[in-house]
Amino acid sequence: MPDIHAILAASSLFSGLHPRHIDAVVQSSSVRRLKKGGILFHEGAAGTAVYVLLSGTVQVHKTDQDGSERVIRLFRPGEMFAQVILFERPEYPVTATALERSEVLGISRKRLLALLEDSAFRQDFIAGLMRRQRYLAGRIATLSTPDIEQRFRDFLLEHFGRFERVECRVKRKDVAAAIAVTPETMSRLLARLAQSKRLTWQGRIITVHASFWDGGSVGCPKSKESSAERRMP
Repeated sequence: MPDIHAILAASSLFSGLHPRHIDAVVQSSSVRRLKKGGILFHEGAAGTAVYVLLSGTVQVHKTDQDGSERVIRLFRPGEMFAQVILFERPEYPVTATALERSEVLGISRKRLLALLEDSAFRQDFIAGLMRRQRYLAGRIATLSTPDIEQRFRDFLLEHFGRFERVECRVKRKDVAAAIAVTPETMSRLLARLAQSKRLTWQGRIITVHASFWDGGSVGCPKSKESSAERRMP
């Protein structure tokens, strides 16, 4: 069983809280286990809890008017999501799905709002929300660039840091959706990177040459997609 107190103490929203406040959050929470492909909550459903991912990978996506799914973000262990139901709207604006066997900590919306009546708790918590807002602004800026190689680089840095070799349990099609390109565009990018010997992705293992992190291109132009591809999730 993971150390819930330590996970919350290290999270972006609760890291500044007094230990007794974190204890109160722990007492207002419960652990939920999800199978691969399990739905945590549906878009439009009443928001009853905010979540911290304890293990596994959770994807959140929206359904567009044409019925297609647009991936918003992939979450890693220790990250919090669904905070929007606290202040902005009472229902979940996205659907959350486990991409592998996962555990999440659900924190009761009702109880958390009650905790926010404490001024010290509220001040630290709102500071965390502001940090989250700055992240989203940066995320929008990242997805607006036409350079899909840069989007892919930013995705890897965000999820794994700078590395030479790493195991990636996220499917390629899900990575493509996360950086807002088609699977076909993603495949072409990976082929170019492999040909230039800057990055290879075999099975779950991604191996990277230093020139990839520097944005260098060995005999290969930077990858740009068409305006039609940029519109597709």
